Amino acid sequence: MKTTTVFVSTLFFGALALGGVSCGNGNRAKNDDLSGELSLSGAFALYPVAVQWAEEFQTLHPGVQIDISAGGAGKGMTDALAGVVDFGMVSREVYPPEKEKGAVGFAVAKDAVVPTINASNPKLKELFAHGLSRDAAIDIWITGKAKTWGDVLGTDDATPLHAYTRSDACGAAETWALWFGAKQEDLGGTAVFGDPGVAAAVQKDIYGIGLNNIGYAYDNDTHLPNDGIVVLPIDTDGDGRIAPDENFYDTKDRLIAAIAEGKYPSPPARDLYLVTKGIPTDPVAVAFLEYVLGNGQAKNIPAGYIDIPENKIRESLALLESANQSE
Repeated sequence: MKTTTVFVSTLFFGALALGGVSCGNGNRAKNDDLSGELSLSGAFALYPVAVQWAEEFQTLHPGVQIDISAGGAGKGMTDALAGVVDFGMVSREVYPPEKEKGAVGFAVAKDAVVPTINASNPKLKELFAHGLSRDAAIDIWITGKAKTWGDVLGTDDATPLHAYTRSDACGAAETWALWFGAKQEDLGGTAVFGDPGVAAAVQKDIYGIGLNNIGYAYDNDTHLPNDGIVVLPIDTDGDGRIAPDENFYDTKDRLIAAIAEGKYPSPPARDLYLVTKGIPTDPVAVAFLEYVLGNGQAKNIPAGYIDIPENKIRESLALLESANQSE
């Protein structure tokens, strides 16, 4: 995806509502003398809220320009390690080999990957009552045994099933695969580029099932599922039915609350990271990261994300402070 300035990038994903600003740790006062450029690339999962962080930060610091591009977590990590961008947006854990190359991950938000199906699926009522078990998901994406929706429901129904996955190296697919103890390359199905691409494929295919980050499964304004797709509830206890305490997918707000309460499996719930090569010491990069870990957290919930626990924020700020005191 072509890198664009923030105010142009927002047109691609539609208007994103701005949340309020709260007090928090690690926030600098408005400083019009702060100037320079920052660049971010990577995970589609983090892109919408990153745009909101950038917009507010540029309002606080008019001399700073921030460019953001979405192209998958793999691109974000590669770009960060190569020094092509200041921050890689990564929607999975930072792997030990990446840490050995200097990657430092700062957890800045949390969300989840969810199974999405077409809203006109002919077995929709039965699927909502039955849910998707981990074993059935393995048969869809790993073994390929699930060829029909009857295979998911445990019946002899021959309604075909079409699975979709991601073609780009991304945290969403990697996190989804981790739910099965697998890797992204183990996932079967028709490979489609990007979160928007998978959502669009499922919207067009009444027999389709895909995997999407919350931000691409729900409408940002209404907090209801996006037109043409719905989230298939996960049968967390594997008893073949969706009990009342497993039924929280009708709105983004209910799903976010359920994730925060630990009712949704983790993975596919996961932390989202801004990754740098080494701990940043550039004043603009440090100020931006301090803002994200402080006042910027007020953007998370309105944008459909979950705040990072305070202890993780304190650890990140302490890491930043220790590195910059030694400069």
